[in-house]
Amino acid sequence: MQRFGFGPRPGEYAQALKDGVEATRAKVLAVPTVDAGANTVVMPEITDLGKRPAANSKEIVPYAIAVRFQIQQLVMWWLDRMALSDHGLTERMTWFWHGHWATSVDKVNFALPMLNQNKTLRTYCLGNFKDMSRAMINDSALQFWLDGQDSTLTAPNENLGRELMELFVLGVDRFTEDDVKAAARALTGYQVVNYSGTLTFNPKRHDPTLITILGKTQTFTGETLSDFLVARDDNATFIAERLWYRFMSSTETMPSSFAPKSALATRDISAAVKAMASDPAIRDEKNDLVKSPVEWFIAACRALKITPSALKTPAQLINYLNQMGQVPFSPPNVGGWPAGEAWLSSATAQYRISFATWLIKQGDLSALTAIPVESRVLKSADWLGVAEWSPRTQAALRNSLADPAQFALLALCSPEFIVSA
Repeated sequence: MQRFGFGPRPGEYAQALKDGVEATRAKVLAVPTVDAGANTVVMPEITDLGKRPAANSKEIVPYAIAVRFQIQQLVMWWLDRMALSDHGLTERMTWFWHGHWATSVDKVNFALPMLNQNKTLRTYCLGNFKDMSRAMINDSALQFWLDGQDSTLTAPNENLGRELMELFVLGVDRFTEDDVKAAARALTGYQVVNYSGTLTFNPKRHDPTLITILGKTQTFTGETLSDFLVARDDNATFIAERLWYRFMSSTETMPSSFAPKSALATRDISAAVKAMASDPAIRDEKNDLVKSPVEWFIAACRALKITPSALKTPAQLINYLNQMGQVPFSPPNVGGWPAGEAWLSSATAQYRISFATWLIKQGDLSALTAIPVESRVLKSADWLGVAEWSPRTQAALRNSLADPAQFALLALCSPEFIVSA
């Protein structure tokens, strides 16, 4: 529930214990035709705001306010979907791919192309990676983020080609600098209007000559380049490695027997996820994962029955996430967010306590207070989807039995909740 969703709602973990591992795994991995919870989230009005007015014009201030407001609305919309979805896997996989094809609105600067990219990631998040990669080559936000619109026949830009191979499709040390130069030529010709999210292909700006990439000589377009790279064995290995890093362990090395690698033979992402959920590695105690700030926040929202957009105020919420180091649509670089101990600094611990205190004041503690005081310490683990509290955490919780808010604060900031063991 923690790794393939965003944590249980009150009662769901206790029910899962009754249902057993096999039934729960099947339920978590079965994507419903309709997600009623996600469908309650109203799509924000993200429109084409047009070209940015001149710097000193009277239109620039209201225009800048509209740009910022749309970006804020976009962030809140996705957080609401994460928190309210009845089935967490689709949003969790969309979140995974957002970190994989990491694109930041801080450079793209407009909500509309980022919304379009988010829809693309959701469409293909459990589909076929070949189709996803093709779609992302034609994604205006990614193209703009990596300067694809500046890549022409006479001046090919290497950014997109390099990251396509290194971070998106093949992985480090599986290509050469000559391959990067060749890929840059193959990816020429795209033009982007970033405020509208419009992407077009201009044949006059494209290099149509023979190109040699990874030993293959032919003419390439962006799509045929994508297909060629995805078809290589290195692609299945690399995507398996990324799944391992984000869903299994950011510290342990992926074993050669990791099931998703073979499941990706046809590049079927859903098959790879199902293989991962059944792989023996998920039962290994060494393979624990620290929740990223967004994952921790959404898990807390689900436990406290909070709708993110209902918090006071959206700006304060985004400020807390920014202090913690993670705001949706704003990864720090093309490599995405860090993992593991990066989220366990003394500074983030203080921010998490402040954040949790703010959330608890606005949350619903009825699921906690409904547990009889004499069994609250042990049974509260079921409330949060924690396997069991350590003796040290139990002792801390016992000292707060008379104060449900303090009890909840300690539980939400406990090592057992922060780390999915």
